[in-house]
Amino acid sequence: MMRLNPGRSTRSIYLVLAGLSLAVHLLLAIFCLSVLQTACVLPTSSTSTIKRTDDQSISHSSSSSAASSSHKLPTIPQNEENHKLIAKALHPKEKDSFDNASEKKLTAPGKGIQKVKGRSKLEALFKHPLYNLPRPELQEVDWLLRVKTNEHAKESVSEEEREDAINSDSEWESSSQEEGYDKVNWTNDVETHPPWLRFHLGISRWELYNRKDPNLAQLTHYLATQKILGAVHKTGGTQLKLLISFPNYGEALLKPMRQARDAETDVNLFYFSDFERHNAEIAAFHLDRVLGFNRIPPVVGRLINVTTEIREITTDNRLSRTFFTSPAGNICFYGQCEYYCSSEHPVCGQPHALEVSLAAMLPDLTIAPRRSWRSPWRRAYSRKKLAKWEKDAAYCDTVKKTPPYSHGTRLVDLIDMAILDFLMSNMDRHHYETFEEFGNDTFLLHLDNGRAFGRHSQDEPSILAPLKQCCRIRRSTLLRLRLLSLTSFRLSDVMRDSLLQDPLAGGAPLLSEAHLSALDRRLAAVLQVVQSCQEQHVDLIYNDLEGYEHEYDQQPD
Repeated sequence: MMRLNPGRSTRSIYLVLAGLSLAVHLLLAIFCLSVLQTACVLPTSSTSTIKRTDDQSISHSSSSSAASSSHKLPTIPQNEENHKLIAKALHPKEKDSFDNASEKKLTAPGKGIQKVKGRSKLEALFKHPLYNLPRPELQEVDWLLRVKTNEHAKESVSEEEREDAINSDSEWESSSQEEGYDKVNWTNDVETHPPWLRFHLGISRWELYNRKDPNLAQLTHYLATQKILGAVHKTGGTQLKLLISFPNYGEALLKPMRQARDAETDVNLFYFSDFERHNAEIAAFHLDRVLGFNRIPPVVGRLINVTTEIREITTDNRLSRTFFTSPAGNICFYGQCEYYCSSEHPVCGQPHALEVSLAAMLPDLTIAPRRSWRSPWRRAYSRKKLAKWEKDAAYCDTVKKTPPYSHGTRLVDLIDMAILDFLMSNMDRHHYETFEEFGNDTFLLHLDNGRAFGRHSQDEPSILAPLKQCCRIRRSTLLRLRLLSLTSFRLSDVMRDSLLQDPLAGGAPLLSEAHLSALDRRLAAVLQVVQSCQEQHVDLIYNDLEGYEHEYDQQPD
């Protein structure tokens, strides 16, 4: 008869239980790790995950401050410590230059020099007093478009229409039954309006958008992610561009990528013979915003599928007839326009993927008419002739006596535009536009910037002719330019930060480092012209800061 050993059997039971416990803990650890990886991935501001296929649409993934993975607005860390922790998590190999460098900012007298610490230069710039100047309260006549209240609506409609309006609770319902479009059900409540409509309703006498308006982030996200329902030729202009339609009746202006982002314009080409650049349109929007102008409609970069998002959905027969497959197997098209619209100058996907810029459309001309003005400093657009301003150094004396430049802010508005154009080397500013609703007392629209950022290796001083010849500049513009010349707010650095917010920034930089360096060089040239004017004139500055300019007029040596 065998005798059992109680101690030995107990040890066996313990070993079995320990093994089971270890296995359970391992399973739990694996499960938790997979959940954490799914739920706790931090958003990045500089990456865009793009899945390219031959037969399927391209999916975009970007969570910059202007475009996130959801329709909610991007959130901002509540304190500087959180901001630094997230920055280190996103870019662990990058050195935190703001913690160790003595970053400074221009402040009001008596407040001293403070460090710009724990945040990007762009964020610090937009927190500066010069970018948060007090503004007069906007009156009803200062808004381009206004939603009628129930009282106003009742005054302008018949009895039957009034009854219908009351029964429908003042809702705007679409009668369109087109496939793919959303059923419109907008009310007077702004929360029911799509981002493009909010943008239109936010246009005022003095700017296209308010930089602090949360709808700006929603609008750029909308442009980067909305499903494309239609694509047709956009008439006007000299080069290829398309009008894109979205499900909620919004539209965007598309300009395709026609050359490498860092390709520099051939020195033998005239300014009117160059390709337009999709990345120049994007960078121009960011530069205009960094300068505090807010006069260029929001523009984003996007990867589209040439086949499924243009060729298969276009109703434009002229456009569809220009599609072909290249010898390399890429899907190409060339459309119809005055320049570079031929089979020798095609726009090609790789094989279907194509980079484009999408710009928010302004309100329709039937709703908000615009007036086109010929620029006094327009070039001759000739290979041999010179314009009058190129031959007459005193040309501005004539302009100053000519309406609308003889009074108001029109002349310094034009000089603001010339400074913007010089910084991005845009020689193609022959006309500009204003909204008729505001008459002559309004800002200038800085539209059509596709020929900017062509050459970084050389500057074009003639673009600054309005500043040189008139020796006039806004005080707020001058102070911001001086601010951007400081190492704490270097123009190239804040532009680099701003461009990283674009969905396309996950690939090659939207502007090469050579172009960014050129911005600093050109800014120094602008300030040199200002200094030269100051040595000759006492009425250089147009004072748009009257009443509070003393708070921000302390300038560094």
